[in-house]
Amino acid sequence: QVQLVESGGGLVQPGGSLRLSCAASGSVSSIAVMGWYRQAPGNQRDMVALIVSAGGTNYIDSVKGRFTISRDNAKNMVYLQMNSLKAEDTAVYYCHAVVRGSTYWGQGTQVTVSS
Repeated sequence: QVQLVESGGGLVQPGGSLRLSCAASGSVSSIAVMGWYRQAPGNQRDMVALIVSAGGTNYIDSVKGRFTISRDNAKNMVYLQMNSLKAEDTAVYYCHAVVRGSTYWGQGTQVTVSS
């Protein structure tokens, strides 16, 4: 079992920055993949960025060059640095982990980009 708790969401103006954090607890040594998904009202939940235990990353095209995912294995944390935010980035952002084929989710944190 893995528990995930996100923090760092909020309201930001277009062009601004936010940093999301996700704290993992439980069977953290077995986490193979961690990442961030987002879901806007009326839309499906989509992958934003993933990072594997060895450090490799993957991003959706719309955030490449603006978002950076990182992982601190010693602290059992994963972060999403979001720069140059746009209105279309507005969504609930969910932390995600894969452990031995099972998927775990955090409760989500709201990110709103608006002037």
